[in-house]
Amino acid sequence: MRILVALDLSTATERTLATTIKLARATQSEVWLLHVAAPEPDFVGYTAGSKVVRDQVAHEHREEHRQLQAHAQALRDLGIDTTALLIQGPSSEVILGEASRLAVDLVVMATHGRGALMDLVVGSVSHAVLAGSRIPVLMVPARG
Repeated sequence: MRILVALDLSTATERTLATTIKLARATQSEVWLLHVAAPEPDFVGYTAGSKVVRDQVAHEHREEHRQLQAHAQALRDLGIDTTALLIQGPSSEVILGEASRLAVDLVVMATHGRGALMDLVVGSVSHAVLAGSRIPVLMVPARG
């Protein structure tokens, strides 16, 4: 089995990884950990700003990369074949695109359960992935 795990590197990450570990061990799966980083400001129609802003964005991306690699190494230490991917772009589009490109059998991701009104106003990555996916999506509740 091939599993794509979308991580937002929030407090939900540990629960999502715990579920992934159980699943991967039970099915001897190959796992891809994916974190979608915010796009550069140029991608959304305005300039990147001052050097201070660019340096801050670069620092955040380095930290996200470090965290993602640490999670991947922890899974590899448990004997799970794991690859880490950090990609910039619109979250749901990147997740669905990588699921297709990697020909995975399952997407695992957290759902924060903010409610219908919040989803309507701001949108929901989990809802967009569910709506656009052609393969099963396992939602792990962010709260215990």
